[in-house]
Amino acid sequence: MLVKQISVFVENVPGKLVEVSQILGENNIDMSALSLADSSDFGILRLIVNDPDKAYQVLREHDFVVKQSEVIAVVIDDRPGGLTGVLQLLSGANLSVEYMYAFVGSQDSHAVVVLRANDTEAALKVLEANHVSTLEPKDIYRM
Repeated sequence: MLVKQISVFVENVPGKLVEVSQILGENNIDMSALSLADSSDFGILRLIVNDPDKAYQVLREHDFVVKQSEVIAVVIDDRPGGLTGVLQLLSGANLSVEYMYAFVGSQDSHAVVVLRANDTEAALKVLEANHVSTLEPKDIYRM
């Protein structure tokens, strides 16, 4: 199943990340995973949160540029080469990974990798057809 992710465009100035974190905290929005990629002028903060619709709304109300997109939360074996099989399946289906990030969750001896593919719905179908475990939104939002 696809998971909603929030992307926030954040100016590269002191205090902007604090502001995002404070706004989310004040609105009882809990972050499960995050990734920050930066350039010289701004960064893209990608978040998995417990209430993505509310996060989108409150951040927009505070004049942040916010985008909501769908990603896949893939459960992989936490061992050397554990990610390789998933990447081979996607590559074999002529799908590419646009970005990904991992986080520690409550998946015993497994890692969770959040990924976005050039065709995320097709990627999900390939993973499901090959019995690769993915997390449902309700499971990842409460981690």
